Parts: sequence; C-alpha cells; structure tokens
Amino acid sequence: MSYQNLLVTEEGPFLTVTINREKALNALNQQTMSDLAQFFGEDLPQRSDVRGVILTGAGDRAFVAGADIKEFTSLEGEGGANMAQRGQDVFFLIERSQVPVVAAIQGFALGGGCELAMACHLRIAGEKARFGQPEVNLGIIPGYGGTQRLIQYIGKTKATELMMTGDMLGAEDALRLGLVNYVVAPGEEIAKAKELLQKIATKGPRAIAKVIEAVNAYFQYDVDGFANEVSGFGDVTKTEDFKEGAQAFVEKRAANFTGK
Repeated sequence: MSYQNLLVTEEGPFLTVTINREKALNALNQQTMSDLAQFFGEDLPQRSDVRGVILTGAGDRAFVAGADIKEFTSLEGEGGANMAQRGQDVFFLIERSQVPVVAAIQGFALGGGCELAMACHLRIAGEKARFGQPEVNLGIIPGYGGTQRLIQYIGKTKATELMMTGDMLGAEDALRLGLVNYVVAPGEEIAKAKELLQKIATKGPRAIAKVIEAVNAYFQYDVDGFANEVSGFGDVTKTEDFKEGAQAFVEKRAANFTGK
C-alpha cells in the first residue's frame, strides 16, 4: 500500500490511517481523496485480517480543517457537481466498509473534515475538537454528504442552524447532540479508539459487517431496512462464527471467532 498523503501503520489486527498534510491542517485535496479511495475501495477490502481502522489527522491542530480551497477557485457548474459527487463516492466507501472505522478527532473537523468524520462508523473527540459545516462563509454548501449526515446525527433543527450560520460545535456539545461517541483528554483520542475497536474485535466480524450494512440501510431511500435485517440475520446464521458463538454461550466460554 503506497500513498502520497496517507500514512498507514499496523498494530495487530488494527490499522491507523493518518492524513499526512499537517502544514495544510490536513485539508482534503484531490490527491488525498484519491488516496482515501484507493485505501477504502481497493486495498482494505483485500485485507481479511484487519478487524478495525482508526482514521485521524497528523498533528494536534486539526483532524481535517476542510477541503483544499485552492482547488475550488476554478470550479463552476458541472465541475463543482463532479467534485461533490467524487467526494460523496469516496465517503460512501468508508461508510459502507465492512470493517469498522473509528475517527480519532483532534482539533478542527470542519467542512469536508466534519463530513469525513461523519462517514466513519464511530467518532472519538478530544476536548479541544471543533466541528462545523462553514461552507456558507464561502457562498457554497456542503458537498460531501454533510447536508444529509449532519441531520441524521443531530436532527434537522440544529443541523439547519449550523449549516446556515457556519457556527462551530465544541466537543461537549457534539457529544450531547450525538455527533460523537466519546470525548477524551487531548492526546487520548487514538488510545480510546483502539480500546473501542479491541472490544468490537471480540465479536463476530461477519456479524459486525451485517450491523454496519443494516444500519446504513435505514438511511438509504431505495432500501427496505427491515428486509435488509431479515436477509442479514439469515446470512449470519449460515456462518461458522454463529455456530461457534452459540456453542461458546452454551459452554460458558469466550467465543473464538474466525470471520468464516
């Protein structure tokens, strides 16, 4: 796996993916988006040994401070729509990953950075983290799924206010509203993410993948979430993991899941 703007480190069954543009506050330029597409769309699906991914940004000032605005200056009409569609396609790869992805957020998560964090399955925020969709300050709107996912997480009323004012949310308000799962001391974001993934990794990986799929189905207009749940339930009952989990429960021991 070779990338220009991502650093990927491995620790047991977990990968930490760091957006490595610290001087630019990890802004999402098109090369970074291509790297993310390669990792989540091509490389990660081939790694059956990976049980979790932590996504973070380099340094302590920003997770991702937004998109790279220098690339916006020539956008117009169809070009803008194409950029937004590309961003949504990449973030869907993250949201639909069968491997759980946890965002470890330090500093700013604004614009595309907030959208990237929301595409992850879970979010850990440092106390100094700040969230927002300030695109209206540039005379545009969120384009990488922010208008939809922010409503899903915090509700229409507050989401509309934040997107119309461009105001930021602090970490504690983000926790209260349901945007993040935990708030931790600065510097503890990755440690908490690992703790959470270690707990998830004790469960059946096929079941975890189906949970992700079923939860995503709730928000897809063209998918019956209840039908997806029924199908998913049937699928996992055919796995070796289900047989092992049931047997382990009867025998009052920890299950040894293999992902089969």
